[in-house]
Amino acid sequence: MKIIRHLDSKGAAHYASEQTDGSALRIEGDIYGSFRVTNEVADVARLLAPVVPTQILCVGLNYKKHAEETGAKLPERPVLFVKGINALQHPGEPILLPRHLRSDEVDYECELAVVIGRACKNVSREHALEYVLGYTCANDVSARDHQIKLGGSQWCRGKFFDTFAPLGPRLVTADELQPHNLRIHTELNGETVQDSRTSDMAFDVPAIIEYLSGSTTLVPGTVILTGTPSGVGMATKPLPRWLRAGDEVTIEIEGIGRLTNPVREE
Repeated sequence: MKIIRHLDSKGAAHYASEQTDGSALRIEGDIYGSFRVTNEVADVARLLAPVVPTQILCVGLNYKKHAEETGAKLPERPVLFVKGINALQHPGEPILLPRHLRSDEVDYECELAVVIGRACKNVSREHALEYVLGYTCANDVSARDHQIKLGGSQWCRGKFFDTFAPLGPRLVTADELQPHNLRIHTELNGETVQDSRTSDMAFDVPAIIEYLSGSTTLVPGTVILTGTPSGVGMATKPLPRWLRAGDEVTIEIEGIGRLTNPVREE
């Protein structure tokens, strides 16, 4: 199933099931529990991020070629950092370049996002995918100056700004999508700048869930960003390619769709 979250013409938020003809049918109930797809055509006035995260957990340096381009050694286990839920942004809405706490080195990162559907703890990789509700596209927007030089050796400050976690445009449920070998790429102003497959991950989705759930409860609505492939702006030669006001970034993942956001100044 392909699930969207949207505002109707009166400004109320709803979930709906996308149909093959482009229409959507309203969903009743809890997408993390019991729900049903009704026969009522949804009144979709504005598309929202497909879930409201309860937390956003992120894995760094998880694509082999990305580690190579940044000169980093592949880690022995997944590297965890977090984004605040304040960073959530909707499809079509702007990524805001920080200007109060200024950054001039803002970067794009296409990522496969995993949404946990049932609470889990100490899950084995063999059973990890049983706890996944579905998958969506994510852009792990990163202020590299705050991440690398100004963050006291911690990544979170550079990852935590408002609008730095666009998600969408839809959630594809786990029964319809296998995450192991999907094409994933980024277009910046129509030019392809990242182009890879999820098979280049050092730690696949089951391994990530196994590790993150170790002695730790992953609650429903947990969104896990699984790392970015090579081609980030930071590693562009001969000069880095930072996001600028007026740019447009599109993340596309095979089987999920395209997540597009303009870039504006705060």
